[in-house]
Amino acid sequence: MTGYVMFRKDRLGRKGGGVILYIKESIHAYEIKLEKEAECEEAVWCNIITGNSTLTVGLVYRSPNISMEENEKIHNAIKEVSKRDCIIMGILTMGISVDISTEYRERGSRVFNLVQDSFLSQHVLEATRGRTC
Repeated sequence: MTGYVMFRKDRLGRKGGGVILYIKESIHAYEIKLEKEAECEEAVWCNIITGNSTLTVGLVYRSPNISMEENEKIHNAIKEVSKRDCIIMGILTMGISVDISTEYRERGSRVFNLVQDSFLSQHVLEATRGRTC
């Protein structure tokens, strides 16, 4: 898109998918990599320089079919980034709805607890798909 800088991370070994984040060219932003334990398959992170401070912005897609290993990486990424001024966007599909498997709910509740423990705030308060917010 003209006038924007693109940050993207494509799915590896599969057709389609991935995440893409556009930042206006007039905003000083650069992509960052997290620690190896926090480098998620479907997440992209950048720092935005605002005067004397830096804001970390991340876009994360947490699939309902996520592996335990990838779930752990997302957990580590949120833990690492939440120590900074940050905005985390995307779909975390934490599985709070009552009509999904116990295993999926347990994975989701771990992310939910991490968000609470990291003093992050959720700004989307309406269901985005079905009954899940």
